[in-house]
Amino acid sequence: MTLFTKQQAPEGRDTPIETSDLHTITGHSIHPPFPEGYEEIVLGMGCFWGVERLFWQQPGVYVTAAGYAGGITPNPTYKETCTGLTGHTEVVRVVYDPKKVSLENLLQIFWEQHDPTQGNRQGNDIGSQYRSAIFTTTEAQLAAAQKSAEAFQEALQRADRGRITTEIKPLDVFYYAEAYHQQYLDKNPGGYCGLKGTGVTCPIG
Repeated sequence: MTLFTKQQAPEGRDTPIETSDLHTITGHSIHPPFPEGYEEIVLGMGCFWGVERLFWQQPGVYVTAAGYAGGITPNPTYKETCTGLTGHTEVVRVVYDPKKVSLENLLQIFWEQHDPTQGNRQGNDIGSQYRSAIFTTTEAQLAAAQKSAEAFQEALQRADRGRITTEIKPLDVFYYAEAYHQQYLDKNPGGYCGLKGTGVTCPIG
C-alpha cells in the first residue's frame, strides 16, 4: 500500500490537539496511567466511530479512545489525516484487563468485524486512513497478532476470499483524536458506522 513521504506530509505540531478526558460510557480517563496489570493494543478497522463502540461494549475492556497511528505527521488533526498525506490510519486504543478478556478474544473480534483484505479502504471509505492495522505494545502481542493473521488467512482461503493486507507492527505513537470523535456513537447514536465483516469465522479465541 502506498504511503506518502515526510516531504509530502503536513508539518503537524509539537503539542497534542485538544481532546476529552473521561470516557462517556465507562467514566474512566482515556489517558494513562491505566491500572497496573492492564494491557493496551491499538486497532484500525476503518472509520474509528464504529470500531470504538464495538470494543467499549466488550466485557473486560477498561477504556477505549479514538485516534491516529502509523503515520508521519506529529499530532495530526482529523482534517489532515483525511487527506491521506499524514500516513496515519484511524485507530482505537483498547485498554483491557487480561484476566477478564484474552487478547485472542479481542483479535477474533478484530478479524471478524471488518474486511482485512481491502488495502487502503473499508467498503465505501477509501484512503490509507481507513486501512486495517494492528499496533502492538508487547512482543507477546505481536506474536499473537501474527499467528492470528495466519489462522484467519487460512479461513479466508477456504472461503475463497482474498489476501489479508492488515499492517501488523509495534506501536510507535498513538495520537488522540479530537474530543468530538471520542465515543462519537454514544453522543450521536444514529451516526455512521461502516463496520462490515466478511462472514468468515476466525478460528482463535
